[in-house]
Parts: sequence; structure tokens; C-alpha cells
Amino acid sequence: MTTAASAEPPSTAGLPASETSRPPGGIPEATVARLPVYLRALYNLAERGTSTVSSEALAAAAGVNSAKLRKDLSHLGSYGIRGVGYDVEYLVYQVSRALGLTQSWSVVIVGAGNLGRALANYGGFVTRGFRISAILDSEPSLVGHQIGRVTVRHVNELESVVASNSVAIGVIATPASAAQAVCDRLVAAGVTSILNFAPLVLNVPEGVDVRKVDLSIELQILAFHAQRRFAERLPHEGPEAVNE
Repeated sequence: MTTAASAEPPSTAGLPASETSRPPGGIPEATVARLPVYLRALYNLAERGTSTVSSEALAAAAGVNSAKLRKDLSHLGSYGIRGVGYDVEYLVYQVSRALGLTQSWSVVIVGAGNLGRALANYGGFVTRGFRISAILDSEPSLVGHQIGRVTVRHVNELESVVASNSVAIGVIATPASAAQAVCDRLVAAGVTSILNFAPLVLNVPEGVDVRKVDLSIELQILAFHAQRRFAERLPHEGPEAVNE
């Protein structure tokens, strides 16, 4: 794919800070958050045999407007070809490279409960550049069990597991009461990227990145919107709808 040499860099005037603040990689944080969504849409297109895609079609698949998508992709040096669009295969490579997915990342999961087991069994990680190197737990009855491609090891081995497997990312799937202590051990062992599923805000030193996934919060947000839609329908359905 060629890059339009005369393309003007998009203006950043009036954009919120998250859209313009640039981490060391040079791409705004808000753009980084959208790149995995674009990549998922591109994988779906590739699986259907689509070789090129317009910015409008890709934006619709990703749930954003086309102007924002074009601006995001311009940070990768990809402007597409007028009248043709983007080459899907090459754009997959560009987005993957920007996200660091052209190499394999070693991941350790701490917590072999229902969530930890589900994560360890998820086959999609391997195809996206993530290798589950180990799953750890403190429960003796779980240690030694095979989950996916790995065997549960005792959490006492955390430091040695991190060192021997060059672990880059730690996933915390423990109860909240154990999460901070696990996080501290991961950080002390040299892990600087943590995905936290525990319902707790972790305290980490500067230079450590934490992404938090709280399903209960997402459900509460959905409940808010469902309640609002229900309340909006009531005036139109009449008083008998309330008394049913």
C-alpha cells in the first residue's frame, strides 16, 4: 500500500487531551484504545476474504465515525488509496505492529478459579500474540491440575515463573483481598503490565501499566441505561402499564 505523500496531517485543534496526549510510542492514548477494535474488525474482514475496505465500511464495523478512523490510521502512516480504500492484509500488519503484536508476549495468570480457568482455556490469545506461560494459585487442591496447555503451579513459585518465562504481562484473577499483594509481587519480580480482574483499585509505582476489567461495573452501567429507557417508555404506554 502506498502513502499519500501530499496528505496534510489532521488538525488537533479543539480535541480533548486524551485525543492528543502522546505516550512514548507517539500515538495518542485514545487512538491506542481504538486500535484493537479496528484490528478485530480487520480480522473479521480477512476471514471473509475481503482484500480492500473503505474507511466508511471499516468505521461502521468498528463503531466509530470515518473521520476519526482516518485520523487514527494516519498516526500509523496509513492514508489509504482514494477510490480504493485500505488493503486489509497490510492494515492488519500495520495495526499489529503498532500494538506490539508482531512478537509473542509471555503471560502469567494468578488465580485458577472460574475466571482464571476460562482465561487459560481461551484459544484466541495465541492467535493474537499472547502465550499463557503459567497459571498460579494458592489452593493446594488446584495445584497440579491441567488447564488448557499449562499445569497449575503454586503461587509461591511466582517469582521463579516470571524469571524463567520472561513474563511481560501479569493477569490478576484473584479475590480482591489477595489482589494487591499479588500485584506487589508481580511488580517486584519485574512485571510492568498488569490486567486486573479483581474488584479493587491497585496501587502501583510509576512505570507500571494497569488495565482494570470490572464486569459488575459494566453491568451496573447497562442497568442505568435499561432503567432510563424503561422510564422513557412509561409515559407513552399509559398508567395501566404501571399497574400490570
